This record gives sequence, C-alpha cells and structure tokens, in this order.
Amino acid sequence: MHGFANPKRFLSLARWLTPLLLLSGLVLAGAALVWGLFVVPPDRLMGETVRILFLHVPTAWLGMGGWTAIAIASGVYLVWRHPLADLAARAAAVPGMIFTAVCLATGSIWGRPTWGTWWVWDGRLTSMLVLLFLYFGYIALAQAVAREGGSSRIPAIFGLVGAINIPIINRSVVWWNSLHQPPSITAGKSAIDAEFLVPLLIAVLGFSLIFGGVVLARMRALLGDIQAEARLRRKASEAA
Repeated sequence: MHGFANPKRFLSLARWLTPLLLLSGLVLAGAALVWGLFVVPPDRLMGETVRILFLHVPTAWLGMGGWTAIAIASGVYLVWRHPLADLAARAAAVPGMIFTAVCLATGSIWGRPTWGTWWVWDGRLTSMLVLLFLYFGYIALAQAVAREGGSSRIPAIFGLVGAINIPIINRSVVWWNSLHQPPSITAGKSAIDAEFLVPLLIAVLGFSLIFGGVVLARMRALLGDIQAEARLRRKASEAA
C-alpha cells in the first residue's frame, strides 16, 4: 500500500476510479430501489412497509462500515505512518455519519407502523445513536486538529477506541431482549426470501460503491487543500 502513498500516484488512480465508482453505484442503487419499490411484492406480515428495507439496511451497513474504515485507516496511520491513511479516515467520516443518520431516520419511520412508536431505547437503536454521536465527535476533533495544527494521532486514537461500538451494534439483538428483529443474514444462510434478498444485496453493493466514490472524492479534495496550503506557505517563505 505504500506504493500508493505518493500523492501524484494516488491522484492519478483516484481521478478515473472516483467517477467509475459513483456512476456504477448510482446505477445499481437506483435499479435496486426501483426493483424494491415497484416490483417486489408486499411482505406477508409487514405489508408495504417492508419496502423501506432496501434503503434502511444498506445505510445501516455503511454506517458501521464507515466507522470500520475509520478504525482501519487510523490503525494504519498509527502503526505505519501511511501518509494518506489519516486523510482516508477523515474522508470516510462525513459519508459514514450521513448514512448512520439516514439509517436512524428510516428505522424510526419503519418502526412507527411496525412497533407503534417512533423510538424505543432498544439495544440496536441506542448503539446506532451512540455511533452517530461518535461520528460527530470524530469530525469535530479532526477539524480542530487540522485547524489548530495539533497531532493527528489524537483523532486516530479516538477512531480506534470508537470501534468498540461496532461489535456491540452487531450483537445487540442477540445479547439483549430487543424489539428489533434478530439477524436475518448470517454466515452461510439467510432468513430473507430470494425475492427480497437479491435486490437488497444489489442495493448494498450499489450504496457501497457510492460510499467508496465519495470517500475518494473527499480524499482528493483534502489532499488538494493540503497541497494548496503548502504552496502558499512556500511562496510566503520565498517572499520573506
């Protein structure tokens, strides 16, 4: 991976990979949402409300996936001092936060007709809300470090510590008595009918590609800001 640490090499790769990921992700996610909204039949128990599944599940997956990316990039930065690892963690924070917020909103909308309430302090819902607050904290911390010129190790450590919440989210419906349904997809098997599973997996893939494209675009923007600031400082030094 150090071969791609060179900013010029990274930018040359990201320049064509970013639109490819975004375009293919939009096509797949859009097709899956149309499939789920207009083709898939109503569920036997949940009726038409099941259609929110095709947005709720991918956003939940990417909310957790975003913080997992932050934790991995933070670990790489702390151990190997990879030049772009810190940028990757910062770039994944905002889209991860947005997907987490959408997950909570769609879950609340789905819960109203299913559970009869917009919100319960259920283990899964509460741990996802904690994840949203962790995103807020990480973004604020990373921006403060970038603005004040502090050590990037601080948000990286926060990113690793916050990863403790990911397995809690994943296992919350198993560890605690929960209104939220148990895991529908586990290793090697699925409780979801193929009529729902196929478009759901396509939606997850599509939104994942969009997430990857947004992260690359944000990395390019952050790297461009750093390079522009370095040029300004160099010119100011030469003028002095």
